[in-house]
Amino acid sequence: MPTLYRTTITEVGPDVGDLVAGGVLILFAEGAPPELAEVSVLHIVEEGPSPEAPPVGAAIRIGLVEARLTAVGELAWKKVAELGHVVINFNGASAVARPGELCATVVAGETLAAALLPGADIVIEA
Repeated sequence: MPTLYRTTITEVGPDVGDLVAGGVLILFAEGAPPELAEVSVLHIVEEGPSPEAPPVGAAIRIGLVEARLTAVGELAWKKVAELGHVVINFNGASAVARPGELCATVVAGETLAAALLPGADIVIEA
């Protein structure tokens, strides 16, 4: 599978756990404003993003946790490329509620939280 995006977690904001418990993960590139960093997983991009957005069905791995994309917002990949920012909803929805987000298959909040460690990779593969 070709890698479309690979990034490494550098820091997990203090309020991330509350959001992840509800299935919402916010990624933001290092250097995010403090108010956004509090609710975000900060990261450094290692590879990509690819020119084209990932297709529905693409794999997303966070450490050893894997899910599949179920919906891709029309602006999500542009935000990834420009800001290193995206909201991922692990809700299994087949349509996004907002154009700047991704949806993925359901992952339990505690499983997702356990994978969010500095040094862990987040990879999207087609």
